[in-house]
Amino acid sequence: MGELLGYARVSTTEQSADAQRDALSAAGCSRVWVETASGATTSRPELSDLFSHLRSGDTLVVWRLDRLGRSLPHLLQTVEDLDSDGVGFRSLTESIDTTTSGGKLIYSIFGALAEFERNLIRERTQLGLAAARAQGRTGGRPRSMSEAKIKQARRMRAGGMSLADIRDVVGVSRSTLYRYLK
Repeated sequence: MGELLGYARVSTTEQSADAQRDALSAAGCSRVWVETASGATTSRPELSDLFSHLRSGDTLVVWRLDRLGRSLPHLLQTVEDLDSDGVGFRSLTESIDTTTSGGKLIYSIFGALAEFERNLIRERTQLGLAAARAQGRTGGRPRSMSEAKIKQARRMRAGGMSLADIRDVVGVSRSTLYRYLK
């Protein structure tokens, strides 16, 4: 059986990690890494240092799930990475322990929920795009010249007007005018 190693995180320097540290120590953690960083921050030197100390058979313990992951997909990926290295994961508040069969079941349910959420987002996005297309809207940047301006520019060019004069009349850049007159 490996070591229990704890990770505590607070978002600001005004917050105290004492309660987390105490809970992790009471859970049997031989060492606790404390980080002061926002959950959205990707740079977490203490967490990186902790990961470098984890060995197969060890268990990473957190006070609450949101202390480790920025989002459910990020948390699931982190726990999956730990598992592939032979490291267990435990969250004290949610009573999740991936070293037990019940904890693995809960973790699998979280994974299924995250995949379900991703699929819902994808479906909603596709439905929204289809509805917009049905109403005649297309995605992307709007054209810089309307059909009327393109026709006007072509008539002026056919009439012998210089490109510089046409550009001034229709109010577009030289490269835009060239692109539409090709």
